[in-house]
Amino acid sequence: MLLIIGLGNPGLAYKDTYHNMGFITVDKLAFALGVDFKHRYCKAKVAEKFVNGEKILIAKPQTYMNLSGESVRELMGKYKATPKETIVVYDDIDIPCGTLRLRQGGSAGTHNGMRNIIALAGSSDFPRIRVGIGKPQGEIDLASFVLSKVKGENYDKLSNATERASKALLAYIDNRDIARVGADYNG
Repeated sequence: MLLIIGLGNPGLAYKDTYHNMGFITVDKLAFALGVDFKHRYCKAKVAEKFVNGEKILIAKPQTYMNLSGESVRELMGKYKATPKETIVVYDDIDIPCGTLRLRQGGSAGTHNGMRNIIALAGSSDFPRIRVGIGKPQGEIDLASFVLSKVKGENYDKLSNATERASKALLAYIDNRDIARVGADYNG
């Protein structure tokens, strides 16, 4: 059993925003695996696939970012998934735009969605893929930045980064070694 969580905000108003890198990544993963998000339970849209005899669940919480932990906790409970059987993909302002950071566990940093997951799941020991979106430039506040549409040069960088993150997830499905996958995809 593997539970793959992509973080974002539901609805067309948030499509292609910086805060939806997790959704975009798992959409690409679902496409690569030939599955659709046709199920809706545990406050999430869910796609299911068996790979090498193992159930893989790909979920997009529909609770809005800051309450993502509600959905993740319910999914983990329903499937009795441990933190080590759950991987989370999300945007990160603390790393350069277009870069990836894969690691096992750690703090949530500045990410409120990840903070909520850690608080409600009672653990920070989740493998994770952080998609760097960089810090806002100029006078824009953080909330306005992460909810703004990705454009121009950053669109190309983040399109490439989410594609690489999707491929990293495929590699992780095969070998479950986040350090090894990170050695190939970090940067």
